[in-house]
Amino acid sequence: MTVESTLAFALAMLVLAATPGPGVFASLAQALSSGFRSSINVIAGIVIGDLLFLILAIFGLSAVAYALGELFFIVKIIGGAYLIWLGYKMWTAEPAPLNSDLGVGKKNGWQRFLGGLFITLSNPKVILFYCGFLPTFMDLRSLAVVDIVIVGAVVVTVLSSVMMVYSYSAARARQLFGSRRATRNLNRGAGTVLIGTGVVIATR
Repeated sequence: MTVESTLAFALAMLVLAATPGPGVFASLAQALSSGFRSSINVIAGIVIGDLLFLILAIFGLSAVAYALGELFFIVKIIGGAYLIWLGYKMWTAEPAPLNSDLGVGKKNGWQRFLGGLFITLSNPKVILFYCGFLPTFMDLRSLAVVDIVIVGAVVVTVLSSVMMVYSYSAARARQLFGSRRATRNLNRGAGTVLIGTGVVIATR
């Protein structure tokens, strides 16, 4: 890989990550509901999902990824239903003090991680990017190990950074809501966003 192709890929990755979509909305909703720390699990799931598609593309499994994109109806339904359930949990959750993060336990953390993973695995835009758009930046058949490491590092750095900026901004906005009633309304708003995201994923 050349420096130019790496920078071009990083820029394309930045555009992909910054474009509002299910991953951005889910991260925002989690940060608004429970604070920045709780959104990190969602972001981790999203990043891992991207890395999986990257690996499929690099090792010549584009056809498999495309097939998954066409036959991933079950994953879409499960992922959408899972996000709807998480949104319902946000809607019905009791308001917590703003200086604490809800659900930082291992179980809830894994639930949020799986939610983020399902979002990426059921997103046709991600499949198209890695299996259709990525080869325009580099010859996937001639990548050395160091090139693969660089590409993976770009994906992790750019995607996680953009998502964290979104989530941190949402968490900061959350501090404006100090009363118990306002926090409950904020939770319900975030839950509604997550439910809507689940519906979009399951029905599109």
